[in-house]
Amino acid sequence: MSATRADVEQTVRSFLERAQKPSDVLTADTPLYADGVGLDSLETAELSAVLEDTYGSDPFQGETMPQTVGDILSFYDAVANPATAGA
Repeated sequence: MSATRADVEQTVRSFLERAQKPSDVLTADTPLYADGVGLDSLETAELSAVLEDTYGSDPFQGETMPQTVGDILSFYDAVANPATAGA
């Protein structure tokens, strides 16, 4: 399934609300861990599963772990536009 940035952001926001994490000040620069929304390892695994189930690919399975919401958005931008991913 192709995902727009707005779709992915809404999926992340919905997950954070269900996990009772702050989602009201979500930006591309918002860290996923510690001083950001504060995901722990279990919540990270759950978000990974939600994203893969929803969009068919998982940004947490790459060479580098996403550190911010923007990293997740960029991953799906690259999936949607593979020709421009390395540009």
